Amino acid sequence: MGDRNPAEFPALLAPGERLLGLDPGEKNVGVAICDPGLTVATSYSTLRRGKLGALIEELRAIVTAESIGGIVVGLPRNMDGTEGPKAQSARQFGRSLEKEFGLPVALWDERLSTAAVTRTMIDNDTSRARRAEVVDKMAAAYILQGALDRIRASRTP
Repeated sequence: MGDRNPAEFPALLAPGERLLGLDPGEKNVGVAICDPGLTVATSYSTLRRGKLGALIEELRAIVTAESIGGIVVGLPRNMDGTEGPKAQSARQFGRSLEKEFGLPVALWDERLSTAAVTRTMIDNDTSRARRAEVVDKMAAAYILQGALDRIRASRTP
């Protein structure tokens, strides 16, 4: 897997394929997808993180149904840029996905993604219950949008 740059994705995707963004947490995995033009990330769902095999099967259904050609996994770095156990877990998760699906996987720095999404929801007077319900999938969209912005920047001369 290595540290693939999301800017590589356009050359690796077949026409019409999209990217899947994942925010792997301890209890849930937020899921987002983008449009085939690789411009806009949209929150998709939140999956419970239980046994890896069951999670893989849920993701397989999404990959098939949504014409997914690549995956972006949030990498939770520490604020100083170092990587701790959660980052190592995300790297292993990415390797497992790449092996299971045979799709390219890129890791994307997700520092403060959940905090940014939560702050936006608080600013918009979203109830605490609603925030808890949607924060993971919205964080996945935030992560995927960051990767899409990198792709767009790499295309600009």
